[in-house]
Amino acid sequence: MMKSHRRRLEELEHKNLVQDAALSGETEGRKYAESKCEIRTDFQRDRDRIIHSKAFRRLKHKTQVFIAPEGDHYRTRLTHTLEVAQIARTIAKALHLNEDLTEAIALGHDLGHTPFGHSGEEALAEMYSKGFKHNHQSLRVVDLLEDKSGAYPGLNLTLEVRDGILTHTGNQQPKTLEGEIVRIADRIAYINHDIDDALRAEIISTSDLPEGALEVLGRTSSQRIDRMVKDIIKHSWQQPEINRSQQVKEATEELRQFLYNRVYVGSKAKTEEDKAKGLLKQLYTYYNDNPEELPQEFKNKLEMYPLPRIVVDYIAGMSDRYALKRGREIFLPRPWLG
Repeated sequence: MMKSHRRRLEELEHKNLVQDAALSGETEGRKYAESKCEIRTDFQRDRDRIIHSKAFRRLKHKTQVFIAPEGDHYRTRLTHTLEVAQIARTIAKALHLNEDLTEAIALGHDLGHTPFGHSGEEALAEMYSKGFKHNHQSLRVVDLLEDKSGAYPGLNLTLEVRDGILTHTGNQQPKTLEGEIVRIADRIAYINHDIDDALRAEIISTSDLPEGALEVLGRTSSQRIDRMVKDIIKHSWQQPEINRSQQVKEATEELRQFLYNRVYVGSKAKTEEDKAKGLLKQLYTYYNDNPEELPQEFKNKLEMYPLPRIVVDYIAGMSDRYALKRGREIFLPRPWLG
C-alpha cells in the first residue's frame, strides 16, 4: 500500500526537527476520535480549522488598541494575529521546531478576544461573576462555540494547540516549546505595532520613546523585531527551553511599560473606552433580562450552560461594529414611520 503524504511529512519531522520539538505523529491527540487526513498532519489540520472558523474572520473588525478604527492602516486583532504568526514561524523554523504547530497556536491565540480590545475584556470581567479572561475564552471558542461538523462540539483540536492557546498569556507555562515561542512572539508583535500605530496617530513622538531601550533594540520597528527575533534564536539554539538575553528582555519590558504609561492608559487612543465598556455592560444586562433575543445557536446551549455564561459567549464573539449596531438597535430610539 502506498504511503500517505501525511506519513511522509511525519517522517520528515522525525528526521529534521530537534529532539524537543513537538511531532505531529506523536500528538497527545484530540478529545473526540476521528480518522486521520491522508494529506495533512494533525497540526496542519488544526491550523486550517482555525483559519476557516467564523471567530477567525471576525477578528478583522475587532480592536487592537484603537476602538473601531476608521484609518486603513491601524492594526486590528486580525492583523495582530497574522504578525504574531509570522514572527513565531520565523523563530520556530530557525530553531528546527514544529512550524505547523506554532502557526496553529498563533492563529488561534486571540479567537476569544472581546470587541473593543482589553476594555471589552474588563467590562465582561466586571459583569460576569466568574470573571473573564480572553485566553480562556479562546479555548472555549475552539472547544465549544465553533461548530465544525455537528458530530462533536467545537473544532476538536489537538491537545498541543489547545494548550498553546490557553497559555499564550498568564502565569501557566506552555507544555511545548512551540507554545512558548507564540507567547513571546505575541509580545514582540504588539509592542512594536502598537508603537507604530501610536506614532501614526500622533499620540507619541519618536523622541518620547525610552532612549536606553532604543539603543539596545533599534530605532525602527523593523530593527527592533529583527533584534528581538535574532536574540531568541541565538540564546535558544540547541537548548531545552526558549531563552532571551537579559539585556534584550529588560529593554523589551521597558518599551512595554512605556506603552502602558503613555498609550494604553489615559491617552486619546482610549478616550472612547468608557463608552465601549458601558455599551458591553448594557448589552450584558439586556440579554440576561431578555434571553429570547439571543440568536438561536446560543439559545440552544442554554440547556447545557447558565444564561450568564451564554450571554458572555455571545458578547465576547461580537465584532466592534456588530456591538455598536446592536447598541443602536436596542438602546437608541427609532423614528416613528407611521
